[in-house]
Amino acid sequence: MTQTQPYGPNNPHPLSRMKTELVWEGKYDDYGNRRTVDSSGLALPLQRIETIDEPRSRAAAGGHSQLALFERQMAGKRDDFRNRLIWGDNKLVMASLLSEFRGAVDLIYIDPPFDMGADFTMSVPIGDEKETAQKEQSILEMVAYRDIWGKGTDSYLHMMYERLSLMKELLSERGSIYVHCDWHVGHHLRILGEEIFGSDNFRNELIWKRTTARSDSKTYNHIHDVILFYSKSHGATWNKIYTAYADDQVKKQYRLEEGTGRLFQPITLIVPGTRSGSSGKPWRGIDVAARGDHWKYSIEDLDRLDKEGKVYWPPAGDIPRLKQYLDEMPGMPLQSIWSDVGLSSNSSERTDYSTQKPEALLERIIQTSSNEGDLVADFFCGSGTTGAVAERLGRRWLMSDLGRFAIHTSRKRLIELQRTLHEANQPYRSFDVYNLGRYERQWWQRERLRGADTEHRKLVLAFYRAEPLNPNGVSSPLLHARKGPALIHVDGIDGIFTRQDLRAVAQAAREAGARELHCLAWEFEMDLKLESDRLEHETGLRIRLVRIPREIMEKNRTPADPPIFLEVATLGAQPIYHPSSSRGGAGGGVQTTVDIKLTSFIPSLTEVPSKELAALQDRAQESGFDFIDFWAVDFDYDDDQPFNHHWQTYRTRKDRSLPTVSTQGYVYPKKGKYTACVKVVDVFGADTSITVDIEVKS
Repeated sequence: MTQTQPYGPNNPHPLSRMKTELVWEGKYDDYGNRRTVDSSGLALPLQRIETIDEPRSRAAAGGHSQLALFERQMAGKRDDFRNRLIWGDNKLVMASLLSEFRGAVDLIYIDPPFDMGADFTMSVPIGDEKETAQKEQSILEMVAYRDIWGKGTDSYLHMMYERLSLMKELLSERGSIYVHCDWHVGHHLRILGEEIFGSDNFRNELIWKRTTARSDSKTYNHIHDVILFYSKSHGATWNKIYTAYADDQVKKQYRLEEGTGRLFQPITLIVPGTRSGSSGKPWRGIDVAARGDHWKYSIEDLDRLDKEGKVYWPPAGDIPRLKQYLDEMPGMPLQSIWSDVGLSSNSSERTDYSTQKPEALLERIIQTSSNEGDLVADFFCGSGTTGAVAERLGRRWLMSDLGRFAIHTSRKRLIELQRTLHEANQPYRSFDVYNLGRYERQWWQRERLRGADTEHRKLVLAFYRAEPLNPNGVSSPLLHARKGPALIHVDGIDGIFTRQDLRAVAQAAREAGARELHCLAWEFEMDLKLESDRLEHETGLRIRLVRIPREIMEKNRTPADPPIFLEVATLGAQPIYHPSSSRGGAGGGVQTTVDIKLTSFIPSLTEVPSKELAALQDRAQESGFDFIDFWAVDFDYDDDQPFNHHWQTYRTRKDRSLPTVSTQGYVYPKKGKYTACVKVVDVFGADTSITVDIEVKS
């Protein structure tokens, strides 16, 4: 169509009416409508899988007298709020939290990924020596990372837009959010944040100078990160924080000294502008109004300050000034450049998590933008620094992460903090671990397999070298192939294989007359091995839980060169009975205490690079206990209740030893049969659990 009328005031060009904004692919739909985040459609039930109140559980397990003593010691416990550590995609986690916490979170700090080329491989220690192994991302993390950067900056910005929008809904009216980033995406995130929270609610761009630089021979070394600070409203919490004066600053500013030895600096007593009241009149023959100024204080207050010796009279007839004493000043108000906080390689707080941030950094943020008892959240929690500092400062907290290793690192760190606070007779809050049992459809299936479950299963079975079943030969759609005497189920790539899934597949296998069942999945629900063991005893069916290896996603990998399919970890344990003192009360008899001994462990090694797998498999078979990083016992396990930490032990950076027998000496209330549950987490963050039958005869 030919343009007949020239563009101008009477015929404006369409682009001339557009507002300035950041636009990325996916921001608008095909009809030009702004895409919104459907939080209600994303909400899912959160499953509580662990409850952790370490000192109290330990005291309860030791008997009523120990528990009573503990309750007296913990009379100052903060409140009944239970903090939450959640494993899952944070978009789904936040949508699921909205029903309970909409407008209730007072502070959010996040440290999202911001480097497209980042290497997430890390070294983890093995055993009690200085030996390490390489750990790769889990398949969930790897696929999520591909989703984030699949379309470069466009997909990253859309990911952050959705999550920041949900965070805004969670924030209270006095809430604030701090977004940690660097030069890769900081400029984009600032504009995005202002669009979501409003430019009037952008408070600061903070510069954090790290202790080490990221070296690059072709440009200036990157030595700082950026923290973007927004508030929900103008009524956000703000507590002024001070830092100590630098020595050169003291020498420069507080250079005058009284006979008493007190250092002070002279500050002005006048303010621009004239006044008609007392402060505008001459004092001691000095008329500041003649120069267009007035005194800061009334004439009466000036006389009082002078009588108290707080007025400095400079020589040569200059205008008097107020003495500001160094020992009366709280310090320098915190500035926007932070160069005095870091995390050294030998710091006691270091967890060896690759993106760990210093506690001092979070202390400043939490103290400035929240008060004791406020709710603090971190939805990319990593090593758990936010929760650890929030707990220590008396705040409540919510944390989540997609990585199992992050959840394990945070859990161990917070248990250690519970112990430390308890030993110092300081209050703390309990916390629970939650599991979000679903993940959105995966990048690989969507992009390369056209989203078809049939294509995905066909490829997995080809690599597993299993024979697909004739669809007409087996009645259940849950059974997909046969390998030797076993029937095979391949889980969809868009989910986590859950307890409900396992029960349904096992029932289908039994009805088909199978004696063995292989369940292949990308991710298994936490503690699923426990349910597998129970179903084996119940049905007589041999069940193998097999992880689908990430290598089948490689572009050049073919079924002619299949990777190794590994089962989830295997674990063995048995009870140890200790006859001890006589029971009190009417029951009488000899009291029996119980502990648990680990008898075997073989890790799954699913996150080990292929080049190291063969060597580590031999090591795992010979010395499986060296791969245990943490283990815990619930001595009175209830299948319908979350795992309760009665006792646990773990390796630390300083102490790499690990006992294989518990030291709880659990006391059961009466004779009878009980069930204990043993949970083991390996050095890669993967957990497995089994139940142990307990029989108390006296």
